[in-house]
Amino acid sequence: MLKIKPNTFKAATLFVSLAFLSCKTTAQEPTKNLETQKIEISKNAKWSDKMALTLMKRYPESWQIDNAKAPKWDYVHGLVAHSFTELYKKNPDPRYAAYAKGYTDILIQPDGTIKTYELEKYNIDMIVAGRLLFNLYATSKENKYLVAMQTLKKQLEGQPRTDSGGFWHKKIYTNQMWLDGLYMGEPFYAQYTVTFENGKNLNDVAKQFEEIQLHATDPKTGLLYHGWDSKKLMPWANKETGNSPNFWSRALGWYAMALVDALDYFPKDHPKQKELVGYLNNVAASLAKFQDPKTGLWYQVTDKAGEKGNYLEGSGSAMFAYAFAKGANKGYLPAKFKKLANKAFDGLTTQLIKVDPTDGTITITDVCAVAGLGGTPYRDGSYEYYVNETKKDNDPKATGPFILAAIELNR
Repeated sequence: MLKIKPNTFKAATLFVSLAFLSCKTTAQEPTKNLETQKIEISKNAKWSDKMALTLMKRYPESWQIDNAKAPKWDYVHGLVAHSFTELYKKNPDPRYAAYAKGYTDILIQPDGTIKTYELEKYNIDMIVAGRLLFNLYATSKENKYLVAMQTLKKQLEGQPRTDSGGFWHKKIYTNQMWLDGLYMGEPFYAQYTVTFENGKNLNDVAKQFEEIQLHATDPKTGLLYHGWDSKKLMPWANKETGNSPNFWSRALGWYAMALVDALDYFPKDHPKQKELVGYLNNVAASLAKFQDPKTGLWYQVTDKAGEKGNYLEGSGSAMFAYAFAKGANKGYLPAKFKKLANKAFDGLTTQLIKVDPTDGTITITDVCAVAGLGGTPYRDGSYEYYVNETKKDNDPKATGPFILAAIELNR
């Protein structure tokens, strides 16, 4: 546990508060100022604290994560801020709570409108940051948080769907479900319906998993393809199945995390709970077969170890470590998956993490910056496409899951 001097905490809290008040809509690159330089990272700190303090030091305000030039409502910020709220539960350092809250409070207006958010785009990525609002509303009773949550729920109510009931990933990606979208939408949807609707829509939450499980699972490997086009019209889609051509570890990571997080809101006696636990066991067992035996990590293209250009990738590996550890901790997965999670975490810390000897900050390397399907320029989902996408150190799609994995493993 990190020890914080009272004066340091007061100064940090004052700085965070003033920063939120003085933020402009345009901003310079995140800079190290006098306050952030005071953040000290002990060699003996837990990995979760090391990463959280690293991010606070490099991005004094949480909206600056991912080198953002101005505050924007976005899934990567939602993911990292969520990891801070989970860390705060384990280590109640007030700076963690303030850092996460700062992100919501610079974007959510007094009337509950969300700056930069456009409901009419029906982009399911925009739902996930709403997870930050439940506890803020419960503890403060500020109406703006409730209105913002209701707005995001309204998007889900109008989200375009496949003929069989699955949410489209975005309005512009017609008739397509992506694995990413399960994490973006379902944990929020499940928590909302349990919190405000007595769980009436849990069957619809489960429906999203059922659809992607039914249509995107490969019968040979048990892995799930990145995307499914229900109309089989996209050039990347298999003409018989509608699936994209390859298995991308981060997409599978989003899916595994979606299951363990959505399951938090399914009572054990709910008729769909065992079904979702079954999906988690299936994907975890399938992924275990492709875990690199030497490092404990997973490759960018999950099933193609050793092929030219493929590499052991940081975000997917962190996501699997988290999902395996939480799944085992919650009793959804057999205990052996906790061992596999620890092996993966060992691989992250020994193979992919760099520690700055001057200030103790840490960096995850070999992280795929972004990957998708279709769009402009066109992304064809080929093996060559995935292995040639840009890599980015400390990408938030790795740092957030790394913190979550470290919490679950108590490392």
